[in-house]
Amino acid sequence: MGQEVSQSEEMDLAQIQDLCIIFLKECPSGALHLHEFKRIFGVPSSSEEESLYIETLFHSFDTNQDNALDFIEYVAALNLILRGNIEDRLKWSFKLYDKDGNGRLDRHEVKHIIRILHKIKFQKTNASSMTPSQICDRIFELVDQNADGQITLSEFMEGAQKDEWLMNLLKLDVDAKGWVIQNCGKTS
Repeated sequence: MGQEVSQSEEMDLAQIQDLCIIFLKECPSGALHLHEFKRIFGVPSSSEEESLYIETLFHSFDTNQDNALDFIEYVAALNLILRGNIEDRLKWSFKLYDKDGNGRLDRHEVKHIIRILHKIKFQKTNASSMTPSQICDRIFELVDQNADGQITLSEFMEGAQKDEWLMNLLKLDVDAKGWVIQNCGKTS
């Protein structure tokens, strides 16, 4: 059993190494810009939802906010997506939701990401009977413990760990790992 884990970890490390080689090939300058990020991950210009999602991902990984990912930011992003634990992924998800960076989520921020996720995850499959507004209301019911209309990181983390539906939604699980593995390297 321990050997299986080791082989799985080696596979992840090999995948990360392959993705880093792609980075160096595509970005010899050492800076990956949004249009290159979209091209590497094969995001079609006709897909507004995927484009919004990838832009949100890109900006969450651009930690120094210079509108480019350097090699360290790129490797950190890959490590989080491919190997990150649930706590780290939830913290990252919170950062994605928190557009203004004030450490609290309001309804507008939550609804923005929910609309994108709803279109990507549910619209094609009709898997959700709830509208984005209903999903947002349910999130606030379950998570906003002091009913102040804002969700803190601790409320976000606690709420996600108490409710499976919420956990699956809040961690932005649109199979990012599978998506990265499948799409990285699709260059035009």
